[in-house]
Amino acid sequence: MKRKLSPHRLEEADITKFPFTPVPVKSEDDPETDDSADWKETREPQSDLNSLKHDSTCKKTFKKPFSCSECGRRFGFKGSLNRHMITHTGEQPFSCSECDKRFGQKEHLKLHMINHTGEKPFSCSICKKSCTQSGDLQKHMRIHTGEKPFSCSVCKKSFTQSGALKTHMRIHTGEKPFSCSECDKRYCQKSQLKNHMMTHTGIKAFSCSVCKKSFTQGGSLRSHMTVHTGEKPFSCSVCNTSFTHSGSLQKHMRIHTGEKPFSCSECGRAFTERGTLKTHMMTHSGEKPFSCSVCKKSFTHSGDLQKHMRIHTGEKPFSCSYTLILNCFIRYCFVL
Repeated sequence: MKRKLSPHRLEEADITKFPFTPVPVKSEDDPETDDSADWKETREPQSDLNSLKHDSTCKKTFKKPFSCSECGRRFGFKGSLNRHMITHTGEQPFSCSECDKRFGQKEHLKLHMINHTGEKPFSCSICKKSCTQSGDLQKHMRIHTGEKPFSCSVCKKSFTQSGALKTHMRIHTGEKPFSCSECDKRYCQKSQLKNHMMTHTGIKAFSCSVCKKSFTQGGSLRSHMTVHTGEKPFSCSVCNTSFTHSGSLQKHMRIHTGEKPFSCSECGRAFTERGTLKTHMMTHSGEKPFSCSVCKKSFTHSGDLQKHMRIHTGEKPFSCSYTLILNCFIRYCFVL
């Protein structure tokens, strides 16, 4: 007599011994498609390799259901889309309680608040200098490492910061975005405009302790002080020539490197100094800004005007050394 299994015993039995084929159950919303290929499964356990392949396929086919109506960019979460939309709307919902400055993202406000608290959580491992932001620390570290990741596409000069490269590029493009409201003179850098504005205000806050000469800029005073001290702190690494100003050293270094960063937009001729390029441009424009006060003749270069003026003054500053010796000898002979 065969023994019947109770339902309870059937549940405890090893049901994997019974072969079966799963049957899909379609809902009313499912499209009428042939899904038979999707149901070719067995109860055989997948190997580890098959499992990994399945997981990677799921990751690849993971959809980002939220898309931006402005640029089409897609996001996996609605919150990410909402944060992204601020870049299009210009909305700045987060404001600083100290200075009322506003920000588009909460993280940016959090970074800004450090300016008020004075907190500097990022410190240099070499010189212990502290910074408010990690990005500032990264820039600072280039002082120690000597890294210059930003290079000019024209003259290949390298810089530690992207902002310095952007400013440098104006040398080649001729762009001068900062203009004086008084005389419309234009400058490449904001600091240059700020210094220029002092020529209109007449303020000379920096005075020399030796000769009492006054200057509009602190840097000009420091440069002037080398006249009294005789100090030449900037020396050439190639020929050891020393200079009082860093700018003079930079110009001098071009003798060794052959660098000519200032090029003419008309004929392509290159020059080592900006002033030389400016003078050269007059050959194309026909401009002659230097005129004689006697006969009104005009010249492109100030040096040419100086030479011309000797016609009117009769000045002869250059004398032959041999003629001078001969005259002295003749006088000596006559005296004897």
